[in-house]
Amino acid sequence: MRAAAVLACVVVAASACIRQTPAAAPARVFLIVMENHTRDEALQGAFTSQLAAHYGVADDYHAVAHPSVPNYLALSSGQTWGVTDDSYHALGRADLGDQLTSAGIKWRAYMEGLTDAGCIDSPPPYDPGHNPFAFYGGGCPDNVVPFSELESDLGAGDVRFSWIGPDMCHDEHNCSVSTGDDWLRGTVGMITGSHAWKPGSVLFITWDEDDASSDNHVLTLVITPERGHAVSRVAYDHYSLLATIEDLLRLPRLAHAAAAKPMTDLLPGP
Repeated sequence: MRAAAVLACVVVAASACIRQTPAAAPARVFLIVMENHTRDEALQGAFTSQLAAHYGVADDYHAVAHPSVPNYLALSSGQTWGVTDDSYHALGRADLGDQLTSAGIKWRAYMEGLTDAGCIDSPPPYDPGHNPFAFYGGGCPDNVVPFSELESDLGAGDVRFSWIGPDMCHDEHNCSVSTGDDWLRGTVGMITGSHAWKPGSVLFITWDEDDASSDNHVLTLVITPERGHAVSRVAYDHYSLLATIEDLLRLPRLAHAAAAKPMTDLLPGP
């Protein structure tokens, strides 16, 4: 789907929606995690730039660490667990996935490149380091599935939280920004054009870290059917994003997310 058509789909949906308060449980929460680019580098993607011009932008958003793995752990559990490398570590079950399961909220993590070899041993371009749910409990729950299942689940519309992990090319780790941007065009279009995209739905797109600078300034977008362009100057990080997701889904906040400021200024107001 072309960028204009994707954006028009969301804009048209917005005109028919009733504004809801951020405290209300959303119809759906989606999170796409991209890789290893600064805010300005990510915005070189034509479609990404169009999204930033039409929807919410957290302009002072920073990743919490280098390299990638501790950032994925921060996004999914509110802490880095002392991990400072990109190696695999078996950790305890204290993560967003475990929270969702315990609360009876249907969720899935759609991992591109995941094969029958499993969430740790599937070959490249899949990367287990970009799948945090492989770490908690030493293996993936059944909620972790191949990316190819996303489209049919969007049609059913009953998954409340969707973590979407592109492979090492489409997340811009090993391939160009333009390649990842094209992947985003198709994936965002699939989401916003689906039965699951309803009033109250929120799509977050973030980058796990920048290009290894000390600033670690990354792009984070907030897309909803109800709200158009907005720019936040508030200092946010991965803990803020996790806190926002947990608040939207009415879950208790994990670890450092407990003290983080949620991104309410980029969500629809009452």
